[in-house]
Amino acid sequence: MIYLIVLAVLVVAVLLWLMLTFNRLVRLRNEAQQGFSGIDIQLKRRADLIPNLVEAVKAYAAHESGLFEELAKARADTLTAQGVAGAADAAGKTGAALGRLFAVAEAYPQLRASENFQRLQEELTDTEDKIAAARRYYNNVVQKFNTSQQTFPASVVAGTFGFAPREFFRIEDDGDRSPVAVSL
Repeated sequence: MIYLIVLAVLVVAVLLWLMLTFNRLVRLRNEAQQGFSGIDIQLKRRADLIPNLVEAVKAYAAHESGLFEELAKARADTLTAQGVAGAADAAGKTGAALGRLFAVAEAYPQLRASENFQRLQEELTDTEDKIAAARRYYNNVVQKFNTSQQTFPASVVAGTFGFAPREFFRIEDDGDRSPVAVSL
């Protein structure tokens, strides 16, 4: 009789552990999805600011049509990006193009003095800060989620129930890490 009670307690303990582990993995997966959603929202906000910035700069630097086209393409890529890798790639291209736009704007003191341009630049800076914070949050949750799946004995639960590791949000193109080159 004592063996049955011990066996029942062990079975209940294993089932309880299984339930808690499964629920933790589900919670982390949902947090990762929420974290990516936060990045996506801020990337779209940045994309919405681009047309206003382009219009402000066009009045002063109409000869920079190649840069304006690059920004338009980067904005379109951001709005149509699928998944973490696509969003990261689009974000890197957009960031590089915006860096070139602000480098061009430096050559026009009247533009830098424009209240509209300054407001747009401040909004963009604020948005970039929010994107960075959302990336840090997302990557932190993904690290916890992936580690939870890869450590034993939780890896057994993750494998059994089909949990898959998530991608980190990072810049894939080494060119996006290098300084922006601008020629006027």
